[in-house]
Parts: sequence; structure tokens; C-alpha cells
Amino acid sequence: MEEGVKLQVNNDSVPEACVDSYEARMKAQKKLVESLKIQWKLLWDERFNDKIRAEDVSLNDYTALSVEKGTVIHANRDFKALTFKEILTQHLVENPDRFVQPDAHGGGWAKFVKTNITNGNSRKKEQSLQSANKKPGVHQPKKGGRGWLHAT
Repeated sequence: MEEGVKLQVNNDSVPEACVDSYEARMKAQKKLVESLKIQWKLLWDERFNDKIRAEDVSLNDYTALSVEKGTVIHANRDFKALTFKEILTQHLVENPDRFVQPDAHGGGWAKFVKTNITNGNSRKKEQSLQSANKKPGVHQPKKGGRGWLHAT
């Protein structure tokens, strides 16, 4: 090691220079994603809906999204739709999944929470097992067990 270079170490034993560069990189990435989101919303708000050809066409150039004026952005047949996740990967954003919502056709937020955040329905399973093990006390039958048709 050189004598002139000194690294300050905090409690986490990570060099302070690395922490600053990581935080700065994450801030720059967030700004990039926010600007891309703004252009993405504008693209979908300012599109032309061609009802005869059943497609949506962009009205302006969006250089950050690599979309030119007149580009088909949505169509019904044989068309690969433009996705925000693909745009983030083109801009080399680290882990683009955290900026994109889960697919609604794959289950959406509810399925995401069930599969990734909670560890199953363990509480419900435990409660159902406990309730199955408990037998209710023997109750006296209503109306002497005669049912609803009874003669007096």
C-alpha cells in the first residue's frame, strides 16, 4: 500500500469512499429512473390511437426511450410491446425489477406479497389445526333432537 493513501473505516468496516460512491451512484440511478418514468408517462399520454389499424402510435420523439415519432408502441396482432423494464436494462440500471411493478397477468401485488414477503399461510394452517384438534363440548340438542317437524 502507498503511504499517502489512508482509508477511514467506520463501524461497518466499509471504506467511507465506497459508501459515498455507492450512495452517489444510487442517487444518480434514481434520477435517471425518474426522468425515464416521466418520459414513459408522456409517451403513453400523448399517443395517437389509430382505431382503423388497431394500434397506438407515438406523436413525439422520446430519445431516452429510443422511440421516434410515428413508432407503433402498441398493437393487437403480432407485436412485441415496449416495456419499461427493457428500457431500464438498456440504460444499464442495476436490478430494474425494483422499479417495475409486478405483472398483473401473473398475479399482481397480492401474489407477489404471498410468494415473496410472507412465508406462506403458516398462521392460518396453525389455527385450522388447533381448531380441528379441539372438539366442542357436548351440547344438549335443540328442541330435544326432534328437528323442525315435531308433534306435541
